Amino acid sequence: MFFYVAKIGYFFIQPSNFLVACVLLGMILSIAEKWKRSGRRLAWFGVFGLMICGFSPAANWLILPLEERFPRPELDSSYDGIIVLGGAVDTIVTGGRGDTALTTSGERITITARLAGKLPEAKIIHTGGQGVIVSAQATEAEGAARLFEDFGITPDRVILEDVSRNTWENAVFSKDLVEPQPGQKWLLVTSAYHMPRSMGVFERAGWTGLTAYPVDYRTRGEEDKTLGFSGASKGLRRFDVAFKEWVGLAVYRLTDRSTSFFPGPKD
Repeated sequence: MFFYVAKIGYFFIQPSNFLVACVLLGMILSIAEKWKRSGRRLAWFGVFGLMICGFSPAANWLILPLEERFPRPELDSSYDGIIVLGGAVDTIVTGGRGDTALTTSGERITITARLAGKLPEAKIIHTGGQGVIVSAQATEAEGAARLFEDFGITPDRVILEDVSRNTWENAVFSKDLVEPQPGQKWLLVTSAYHMPRSMGVFERAGWTGLTAYPVDYRTRGEEDKTLGFSGASKGLRRFDVAFKEWVGLAVYRLTDRSTSFFPGPKD
């Protein structure tokens, strides 16, 4: 139930959807003489909102604190496994085309392959099933397994969790499958903007010995605070991604699925 409520609820509050709805509703209201002024105000609010979110640095202001929260660590050979979260495989296109199609988060898979070469004794745990409401003909695990094999990672090193649909299920189902032991060390690989929520959720689910390894950065760093966008679709896309993550942090904390609202590195 949580999965469906989260997906449907976010569809309506997603900034780009919400602002477009404001424009359309405002235009409809402005037809009636009684609501003309209110309708025009609502439509202009939507237009200005789309322009600000689409062209200004607002999206970077929203995503930078997330990406900067966990630094990328120095590697040593003591890690027992690498946990990579789903989100890199487009399950709908993969199922339809019969070959692995990557999303804009494909770096989660490619950098995991690099880490697997640097840590030859580490197990690779990929966790992700179908994170969409519309049923697909493939799971993320199936697509990831094909790529890992192409990258030369032997199947005996790979553990696939192919049922989870969100970050909480990633943490719980992979823990049940792997049964990590006290004292073991694990690298957690996901997009940098998603790392704070992921670390909080995995630790709340009982994982220990975790080290964050953020990938898939969308910004260069603090210098992007003044950088706008050349196309509204680019800014709106980034704003939607960052906004969703902040909402996710709040919801996961309120439902006791995370250790804190904004998890960070431990002292």
